[in-house]
Parts: sequence; structure tokens; C-alpha cells
Amino acid sequence: MGAADTDRPPVLLVHGHPFNRTMWQPQATALVAAGYRVVLPDLRGYGDSGVVPGRTLFEEFADDLAGLMDHLGIARAVVGGVSMGGQITMEFHRVYPERVAALVLADTSPVAETEDGKVFRNRLADRLLAEGMDGYADEVIDKMLAPYNVTGLPDVAARVLRMMRTTAPEGAAAALRGRAERPDYRDSLAGAGVPVLVAVGADDVYTPVAEARALHGLIPRAELVVVEKAGHLPSLERPDAFNEALLGFLASAG
Repeated sequence: MGAADTDRPPVLLVHGHPFNRTMWQPQATALVAAGYRVVLPDLRGYGDSGVVPGRTLFEEFADDLAGLMDHLGIARAVVGGVSMGGQITMEFHRVYPERVAALVLADTSPVAETEDGKVFRNRLADRLLAEGMDGYADEVIDKMLAPYNVTGLPDVAARVLRMMRTTAPEGAAAALRGRAERPDYRDSLAGAGVPVLVAVGADDVYTPVAEARALHGLIPRAELVVVEKAGHLPSLERPDAFNEALLGFLASAG
């Protein structure tokens, strides 16, 4: 492991739903070895953070990240996230653009929730509270990962299932209710003055490549990387390819 280069901004990575900070471990290992300081938070309600009931708005998640940066003495960071974590990253950029050195948006969408989507998120929140996480985890594993990776990468599938099953239903439900209320991020991204990496798994069914291309097209200084042989979580399914793209982007972003 190399020492962090203090001339380069730290890299803060935001996990998706319903996961925790450990999903970024392959990236953290590569980034630290390349000399970057890495910050991996557990969002409130997830991982080792306190369980929160009710509703957690994305602005609250963004405020948490700003507070963490303050606590660590970080003025600006490269901020990245996957799926819901990507949307929280977009929210952070909307509220705290001066604290963003660059953005990494993986397998995510900038579009506000539809009315049908709001109903779906809230019903899923109710279901998780009533039933727990196990059934949901079993249902979505072959959408989180490409189906051929569920069978072909059993250790990765087991890790993803374990993260989902050990997430507190109350925290996941609160985030789902907040996610239903998120704003549209297309305008703030169109005005982004920092480099942006848009990454997507070639076989992502939640946020397909076409959506990633649309997101890429919105942003003035954006780079698009399509990770082959991956679904919704290319950072875990194809970590070497994802890390190569991430390190290359960070080097070019300065």
C-alpha cells in the first residue's frame, strides 16, 4: 500500500441500496495502492451506521457526507457512487458543488422518480419492514449481477447477497421513501464544471447502457465507460476493468 498523495483530492465512494461500504473494497485497494486517500462511508441506516426509521431524504444523506468531510478535514473530493449511491452523489453535487473535484456516476439515473416509481418505492419499503430482507435479496440478485455472474462468480454473488440480507430493513425502507422524493439532477449536471466519469455494466437491466449514454450526453466534461460482462454492479463483477477505467479517469482529471 502506498502513502496517500496529498496533492490529489481524496476519493469518497458512496455505496448503493441495500449494500454497505464494503462493496467498494476492490476499488479502495487499487486506489490506495495508487496513492489516493479513500473514504468509504456507510450511509445512515446502512452497514455500521445507526439504524434510522421513517424517511431519509437524499439531502440528508448529502449533508451527512459534507459533515464527514468536515470531520476528516477534507475541503474537496472526487465523489462517486453506484445506483442509489450515484443519485446521492448527484444530490451532493447539486447542494455542494464547490466541494466536488470530479464525479464518478456508475449505473445510475439522474431522472426524478415517476409517480409509478414513487408508489413502487413506498410499497417496497412497506414490504421490507413487514418481511425483512431475505426474500427481496433472492428476487433481485440476478438483476444486481448479470445472471451469468450469479452462477459464474459465486463468491461475488454470496457477498452481494450477504450485504443485502444483513441490511437493516428500517434503514433500507427510510432510504427508499427518501429516494421516491428525489429531485431531477439533469440541470445541475448540465452545468457541472468538473470532469465526470459515467460507467455502466454492458448488461445492466436497472439502468441500461442507453440511459448511461443519455446521462453522458448531458454533461459537458464527461467520459463514458461500458464495462463488458457485467450487470448493475460492475465494480464487483469486473473489478479489474472498473478499476482501470477509474484510475485512468482520475489521472486525466488531475
